[in-house]
Amino acid sequence: MTVVPPAAGEPRRPDGPRNPGDAWVVAPSGEKYWGRFGAAGLLAVDPARGILLQHRVAWSHFGGTWGLPGGAMHEGESAIVGAVREAQEEAGVPDASVRPRFTSVLDLGIWSYTTVIADVVVPFEPVISDPESVALEWVPVDEVDARPLHPGFARAWPELRALLSVHPALVVDAANVVGSVPDGWWKDRAGATTRLAARLDGLSFSAADLEIGGTEWFPEIALVVEGQARGIEVPALTRDPAPSPAPGSTSASSSPDAGELLPSGVVSVVEAAAAGDDAIVAEVARRAALGQTVIAVTSDRELQERVAAAGALQVRSSGWLRGVLDAGV
Repeated sequence: MTVVPPAAGEPRRPDGPRNPGDAWVVAPSGEKYWGRFGAAGLLAVDPARGILLQHRVAWSHFGGTWGLPGGAMHEGESAIVGAVREAQEEAGVPDASVRPRFTSVLDLGIWSYTTVIADVVVPFEPVISDPESVALEWVPVDEVDARPLHPGFARAWPELRALLSVHPALVVDAANVVGSVPDGWWKDRAGATTRLAARLDGLSFSAADLEIGGTEWFPEIALVVEGQARGIEVPALTRDPAPSPAPGSTSASSSPDAGELLPSGVVSVVEAAAAGDDAIVAEVARRAALGQTVIAVTSDRELQERVAAAGALQVRSSGWLRGVLDAGV
């Protein structure tokens, strides 16, 4: 592998590289890949208009094709931050207008490309703000294949399209998860539940954890609380991208990367008015009716049967969730 900076006067960077990441990675076989530290692109999904595509200028790599706004990542930059930054530079995507749902990574060993699939939570019109774009359009999902696509995007699109309909959501039995570890939770149930909510906020899951495609997911999480845990304080809500909060619930949101300026994983705290099990079943049914892929978390065997009947496609134990949390520490 070799790293080659852009040629002098290249239209892509007429004033030279803007960042050390602006360079070609050349494989031993001769293939060239843009981005010394890898690259990332944003697949913004608007349920009313489709996905945002960029018509690439003729002089660019695979010019004349349609692909995603994106480009070379900076050193030490996360893929989500890089994809959003590039989309802002190339398409004028506003801060906090999209919420990451999952990522899909192509890893070639010498170079990688991360597609960040994000739901539009504040509608916007794209603006050409970079010489690499001829046009920017919202394209209905069913019409994407009709465009001459960038070869890399064309190869990835069938799997990405299949995953666009997947909206995972966890419904968590807070009392069961809190009580699964003898750490003195019985002395302060509300405090223990608050700490659990804080750990869940912005949590990501590997595709293997959820047994679905893609690479990493940022599901919505409903934490159902009862008894002394009702009324717990959650982080201040700065924005609420959740599609349909349950009545009586509060939410917390954060970014998976500091300073990212866009909403990420969301925790909704749902207070059970009476029996906690009934509230959990109701939340599972509500989210299943919205078309979400519901994963219920409880080790209560009777409750496991009830949530499965209510529409949970997966039922996981409290130990499973604890394992995911501990792995992320």
